[in-house]
Amino acid sequence: MANPVPAMRSVDAARAEEFDKLKRRIHSKLVDKLDLTKVGELEGEVLRREIRLVVEHLCDTEETFLNRNERERLIEEVLDETFGLGPLEMLLKDHSISDILINGPKNIYVERRGKMERTNVEFRDNAHLLQIIDRIVSNVGRRVDEVCPMVDARLTDGSRFNAIIPPLALDGPAVSIRRFGSNPLKLEDLLNYKAFTPEMVMLLEGAIKARLNIIISGGTGSGKTTLLNTLSSFISNSDRIVTIEDAAELQLQQEHVVRLETRPPNIEGKGAITATDLVRNALRMRPERIIIGECRGGETLDMLQAMNTGHDGSLTTIHANTPRDGVARLETMIMMSGFEMPIKAMRQQIASAVHLIIQSNRLQGGPRRVTSITEVVGMEQDTVIMQDIYKYVQEGIDETGRARGRFESTGIRPTFMSRLEAAGVRLPASTFRQRVMMVD
Repeated sequence: MANPVPAMRSVDAARAEEFDKLKRRIHSKLVDKLDLTKVGELEGEVLRREIRLVVEHLCDTEETFLNRNERERLIEEVLDETFGLGPLEMLLKDHSISDILINGPKNIYVERRGKMERTNVEFRDNAHLLQIIDRIVSNVGRRVDEVCPMVDARLTDGSRFNAIIPPLALDGPAVSIRRFGSNPLKLEDLLNYKAFTPEMVMLLEGAIKARLNIIISGGTGSGKTTLLNTLSSFISNSDRIVTIEDAAELQLQQEHVVRLETRPPNIEGKGAITATDLVRNALRMRPERIIIGECRGGETLDMLQAMNTGHDGSLTTIHANTPRDGVARLETMIMMSGFEMPIKAMRQQIASAVHLIIQSNRLQGGPRRVTSITEVVGMEQDTVIMQDIYKYVQEGIDETGRARGRFESTGIRPTFMSRLEAAGVRLPASTFRQRVMMVD
């Protein structure tokens, strides 16, 4: 007896192709039918509702039999193609997805709960994918073309967007979307996920209120930006904050916030505004705190000097795997500023400017943990002296493949306790008692 499975797959593929042709036909008719002068007078849900009625009418004119679910899906996909981001809309509405990775028009992967999986979502072809990319970047005043084939941007919900197109991407446009939704994770969420312990939170809240300078260190996808957003919630509502980012994604809740964003060069290669330019300008804007989304170049020296000259309570993130690696990376980025500076002088700048380094790591299986809170104590000869206040010790992996371990207090009392007390922050003596605080 012949195997019926290939035949069923063939029928499904033919039906999917027919559905796609119908969708394109209705979308083309919709574009021809729209009166753009009238469309400009409507906005938001009103516009979508009016266009939906037109699409429903166009569906009625087609001599194709669709069941109720197929008809509703067709209408939604045509509307997404017209007003939204096409096939991406379905993935963006799924809040369980943390990352969307597109390798050409037919290979789309997502990450859910730390696990990577392939989806059945597809774009028609490279041109269709390029059209959606162009729609995203043009909304934030950026461009992507053969002259400028790489772009960083942000979606309306704050998610981080990166695209690289041919000729640099050989198999079609490659896109990565790091989800950073309109409802970012709050402190309670991170505590529930066991990213850190309540004692660690008390110390970090006190450090923010006492205006200590903090660096969040971690690898790609380790939750640095989420942690930065969470810590910023402890900043007083009366402080004047200036944020500097390559693609604006921080969502601070304070009232007195000035948001600055770098600008890439124009088509002639001119007009670029770098993070270094923005940091220098920010110093003239009477900020009480400066927050840099990520230090990755010569702006690091200006940031450290700002921390050393009256802008206490500043925060930033860097890419590094350990606090010690973080200090070494700061030295490297200071060199990128173009100034000749002895190693000892660089380390003195770091030791006097930075008070705390928070290390965030993405462990096996997907859990994100604050693996250490480290105090920068000072200099001893040519070495930056640091001490761990809290740390996470991985003990192994569980039956699902996720890392498991314990949070420990090292028993070391920070040297900046007098600053916390001067700021009115009183922490219980047990906060720093050496012990295992929590096992996950």
